[in-house]
Amino acid sequence: MTDQQLLDPTEPVTEIPAAEAPAEEPTVDAAANSRAREWLSQLEAMIQQVATQAAPVAREVGAKAAELAAVAAVKAGPAAQKAAAATTEYGQRFAEKAQSVAADWRHENEAAKAADESAAEAETAKELASGEPETPAQA
Repeated sequence: MTDQQLLDPTEPVTEIPAAEAPAEEPTVDAAANSRAREWLSQLEAMIQQVATQAAPVAREVGAKAAELAAVAAVKAGPAAQKAAAATTEYGQRFAEKAQSVAADWRHENEAAKAADESAAEAETAKELASGEPETPAQA
């Protein structure tokens, strides 16, 4: 610490004129470049080693996932069959009920038409018997 020169923050900083400034050194020297290549080579070797060691684990995980998918497919089969049977049964009951409702509505519609026709015929017969048309107020 005694070898270092302490700067006084209140003292102005003198700038070195451009003519006296040291020439810029090359940004990358040979030693630093060599060291960077060595580190990059080591990093690539480490990545390759991890990939080599991870490959069997990844295959094992994939195999386990395939086994689980197979078990799920086997167990889903009966459930899907039960659902299909229930859907078929419900669909048949729904179709029968829908046909019954449609038949009832058609019957009611025909009965209403027949009642309207008989009422119209009765009114026509009444008008003919009385000789004058009936007004809505009289009805």
